[in-house]
Order: sequence, then structure tokens, then C-alpha cells
Amino acid sequence: MNRWESLAKKLVQRALKKGAKQADAFLQVGRSADVRVRDGEIEDLTQSTSKGVGLRVFVKNRLGFAWTSDFEPAGLEAFVDRAIALAEVSAPNPLNGLPDAKDLGKWPDVGDLYDPVVASLPEDWKITVSVEMEKIVRAADPRIKTIDSVGAGESVSEVYLASSTGVTGSYQGTSVYLYASPVATDGDQLQTATWYDAKRFFSDLEGPEAIAKEAARRALRLLGAKKVKSQKVPVVFDPTMAASFIGTIAGAANGDLVFKKSSFLAPKLGQKIAPDTVSIVDDGLMPRGLATGPFDGEGVATRKTSIIGKGVLDAFLYDAFTARKAKTRTTGNASRGYRSLPGIGTNNLYLEKGTRRPEAIIKDIPNGLYVTSMLGHGANLVTGEYSRGANGLWIENGELTFPVQEITVAGHLTDMLLQLDAIGDDLTFRGSVGAPTIRFKELTVSGE
Repeated sequence: MNRWESLAKKLVQRALKKGAKQADAFLQVGRSADVRVRDGEIEDLTQSTSKGVGLRVFVKNRLGFAWTSDFEPAGLEAFVDRAIALAEVSAPNPLNGLPDAKDLGKWPDVGDLYDPVVASLPEDWKITVSVEMEKIVRAADPRIKTIDSVGAGESVSEVYLASSTGVTGSYQGTSVYLYASPVATDGDQLQTATWYDAKRFFSDLEGPEAIAKEAARRALRLLGAKKVKSQKVPVVFDPTMAASFIGTIAGAANGDLVFKKSSFLAPKLGQKIAPDTVSIVDDGLMPRGLATGPFDGEGVATRKTSIIGKGVLDAFLYDAFTARKAKTRTTGNASRGYRSLPGIGTNNLYLEKGTRRPEAIIKDIPNGLYVTSMLGHGANLVTGEYSRGANGLWIENGELTFPVQEITVAGHLTDMLLQLDAIGDDLTFRGSVGAPTIRFKELTVSGE
């Protein structure tokens, strides 16, 4: 660790000697392994190690950026020179620069992000568990004739940051995942569903049997799916689809889009835009969170930010440059890899859970739709228009009845937020975005 931290510091020092007024180096080292299995055989096995560093320099308000994976001394010297040269020919901008000193406070203690169990998993673990999941899926029902894909993987990563502001730090992290995508058939239809989980710690990961059985269940329950007539009805999103919706709302809270007036949320800061039960949080401090870290891509301390608090639009998300444009302060949301400049991203994003059981949310509905999967992106963040292809189950008299497909769910994001009239108590994370079951009072379902 000291070796890489020292290298990042030296690159910054060399950039300053070469004429940079400010500089920062973002260095990443990691390894990953992934496997995909089909019919009991390995279809794809990838094992890789990587290392690289990105250098950002500022020369007379001009920005230069370069990255390299060549860590030989001569290569690193030329790399620094290249970043300086790029800055010298770029257009000046008085807003360019590293985060201000007032934003570079003490980094929080975010707890362990590194799981030695994940880091020391046997090489054949991925193969064994994938073959096991495939067997479980096939044994679930004779209508499952084939498997689109089954797989597993893990990664170990290290991040190092050094800046001319005096900021220097590092952290290690792990991740592990499983997924299964079976194909069910009744002779007339083919239906595919995917179930997955991804966590930092092995002990938090849903087991292979649970993943396989849920994937099979979700594919089988779609057999016999049909269209429904176009109508306006209550619509329920399961937690995975709710997480996708929350990600869309957070995308509209991107400070750069807001500054450019390219977000439907731009004029709504401080306004009531949803019921009191709706609170959307970006949390870089969540214990064991897949996107938790002590600092963001610019060395700013991560934090917990309320985007929507009890229905009020509390904040937009910023990195240092966009915050200066908007005459505000960074929220610690600079997302970065060594091959790219910082941009605005989210950490662990979630909708706070409600108090109602998912079954009770459905039971209130005489006629409506329960969405389990969606196609495409379908959201225009500028206008707020929302329209996505969907599959799921039709609700009649408070019960899930028959499967539906080839329909479209549509609305306006402003109205959809206001119509969030029920939130479940089943907050679920399968990655870095989490949500419980949610219900919209009324959306347009387009079918026949």
C-alpha cells in the first residue's frame, strides 16, 4: 500500500515541478475473476489483474488529463509531461481546479470494506457454485428447458489518491456476485427471467440455492403472459423495478444537468414534490455498502445526502467543478476511475422503507399491474416524460392473477412522484441502489 501511495505523491510532485499550479493522481489496483456456465460446461472464464493511474493537472486555469498503465519510470515521466502538454493547449476556465480547502475535511470512518473471505475464495468456487445453480434451476420444473446464463464472480480493488492540496489516502474493497437467467417454455412461449445479488462481503450474499430458485420462479410465473387493454390503473413496482425508478430520479438530481436546465427537477429545489412518506437518500457512509468509501474521486469526504426528504426536494448532487458553476459546494459525489475525469455519480442510493407489507399494498388494488421487469430506459430527464416496456402480473381483487407482457407503463415523473401512495417495508439492495415495493396511484398501461 505504501508503494502505491508514494507513487501517487511523486506523480503530483513531478507535475508541480513541471509547471502545474495544482494536480491530483488517482491510482487503482485490482483483480477480478468471472465465470459463465452453460449446460454444465464453462462458457466463459475471465481472470484479470489491472493497475492504472489518472493524472489531472491545472496550468493557468487550463485542465490537462492523462492516464497510463505503464508504471515503468521512463513511462511515468513521459505520462506527466503529456498531461502538462495537454493542459497548455486547452481552453482556460477560471472555474477549473481542485476542491476548495473548506471542502476537504476529515474523512469519515466507514468501517471495513474489505472481506478476506472474498479475497481468498478458491479458484474453482465460481465454477462449482455456477454449476450448482444451473442444476437447481433445471430441477425446479420440467418446463425449464434451457439456461440463458448462470455465473459468479468476485473482485478485489485498491484506490489511492494524492493531491497538491495535501490530501493523501487510500482504501481497499471487495465485491462478490451471483446470477441466474433461466428460460421457461410451455410449448407456445419462451420466458426468461434473471435473479442476482451483489455484495461487498461473502456472508451478506444471498446463497446460490435461493438465487437459482427465485430465478426459476420468476421465469415460470410469466408463462402464458398476454397483453391487457389500455387503461389507467394503480401500478406496483417490485423492489428491483423500484430501485430502477429511484435511480432515474437521482439522475435528474445531477447538478450538471440542473445547471444546464436539462432536468425536470431544476426549478423545484426546496419544493414539495412527493408525499411525506418519500425520502430518497444518497449514502456514502453505509456500513458494508457496495459503493461506500471514505472519500470521493476528488478526495472530498463522503457523506449522507438527502435528495428528497419527507417529500421535499432537499439537494442536488455535485462534484467540485459543477458546484463552482452553480455557486454552491460539492456534495462529495465525484465519481471517477483512473481512465476518466471526475463526474457526478451516486454512492449507495435508496428510497427509505415504509411501514406496509408488500402483500397489503397489493391487497388494496381491485384492478392493476404488478411490474417485475422493464425494457429500455424510457425516461426523458429534461421533460420528465416516462415510458417503458414492462412485464409482470395482473392484479384483480387484491390478488396476483395472470402474467402480462408486451405492455407499456407511462406517466410523467413529476406526477409519478406525487402519486407514490404506498411504500413497502421490504427495502432491498442488490447492488448499490436499493428500494422497497412501491405503488403509484394511477399510471397509463398501454396494451391492446
